[in-house]
Amino acid sequence: MRIISGKNKGQRLTAPKKLPVRPTTDMAKEALFNILNNQYHFSELSVLDLFAGTGNISYEFASRGSEDITAVDADYGCIKFITATSTEMDFPIATIKKDVFQYLQTNPVKAHIIFADPPYDLSPEEFAAIPQLVFEKQLLLENGVLIIEHSKHTDLSKLEHFTNQRKYGGSVFSFFEWTEE
Repeated sequence: MRIISGKNKGQRLTAPKKLPVRPTTDMAKEALFNILNNQYHFSELSVLDLFAGTGNISYEFASRGSEDITAVDADYGCIKFITATSTEMDFPIATIKKDVFQYLQTNPVKAHIIFADPPYDLSPEEFAAIPQLVFEKQLLLENGVLIIEHSKHTDLSKLEHFTNQRKYGGSVFSFFEWTEE
């Protein structure tokens, strides 16, 4: 994987092969950050990266100037890799080893952008629980957005607070925001 933009643009990172991950492709990541770049000043954002895996998305935010980033993953190897990489690159990424659903139940931290990249084989109920918990616990800051990456075979458009989606190859980004009723 490589960092697309920012102070670390072009830097390549190699995650251990044994991690249980499916990193977001460079094409999809670049498209996502082009969307976000038109709406936000990265240096002013707090970011919550759920199912963080290799930390791919967290590194991209850090490279672009975000200084308040929390990466959550249940896998010890993933957290260890993100922590080591963040230290090596001097990125302000706090890591938390915890099941994401448990974390959302008890988490007092709010963020402007919450990015979730769960395993594509989650059940429809588990996918639905992500936005449900984020909005029930009011974890988005003003003008914030929840972005869930999922397979093109999963449809999240009927869930509450869904606003739109973007498709890139086999991946889809679904966006969820507070909307006026």
